Amino acid sequence: MVHIVADTLSSIPVDEAKRLNLPYIPQIIIFGEESYKDDSEIDSETFIQKLKASKVLPKTAAPYPVLYNPIFEELSKTKEPILVLCPPPTVSGTLRSAEQARSEFPDVEIHILDTTLIGAGLGTVVKKALEWAKQGDDVESIIFKVNTMAAKNRTYFLLDTLEYLHRGGRIGAAKALVGGMLQMKPLLTFRNSQVEPLESQRTKFKALKSMMDLIQKECPRTADAHFCVQKGGNSEEALQIAKQFSEMLGFKDIPIYALPPAILVHIGPESIGVSY
Repeated sequence: MVHIVADTLSSIPVDEAKRLNLPYIPQIIIFGEESYKDDSEIDSETFIQKLKASKVLPKTAAPYPVLYNPIFEELSKTKEPILVLCPPPTVSGTLRSAEQARSEFPDVEIHILDTTLIGAGLGTVVKKALEWAKQGDDVESIIFKVNTMAAKNRTYFLLDTLEYLHRGGRIGAAKALVGGMLQMKPLLTFRNSQVEPLESQRTKFKALKSMMDLIQKECPRTADAHFCVQKGGNSEEALQIAKQFSEMLGFKDIPIYALPPAILVHIGPESIGVSY
């Protein structure tokens, strides 16, 4: 069986990763002189509290290569392939860390794949890869299916402000929205492995309506859509939005995932995301 390895930028809750028996790698969150692994030493809720209280924007770092070593060591005993599903190197050094760790295991079959996804979109393909592995698919088949599914993904973020992307220097193509517009309510997409702007509205109500109109036209009405909502610290708002999407699209029990600290630090603590 192929062994799947992932990291917390996939937005899969740590408890769920344990239930899935998914080897899970943390991102590193840095506040001043203190650093935290976001799988065990800081969660999204605690991070948001610290983020709001901090005068300086915290930093993020890719997982240290050494964090992969015990996982590769243990899985190598099975003599079976290992597939590491990573966010793109344009947003994280995770893939490079995994490659560096792989160099320590020259006799182990370790595949490292840039999925081009982050957040729940990445989480969805990770969980599907686990299913395919349990069904007995070989590693080449799983890689093909992951790439095919990733190419169809749509991920959107509705931000309260562009301030965090601007301060963190990760604004990418969304820089076109900056300039007296930091308090606008921007709608962004994650496409071509980077943040890209769609539009910006003066109120969150209008921005949400634009996002819903777009998704109503675009999202298939089948279970294969794997539709989910992603949230920061705005749990009640996320519940209401999930309810609206459920009524609009005909989906039951839309899952709501907490955006991980390594994403929230760049888009802000009150952001909402959707992925399908």
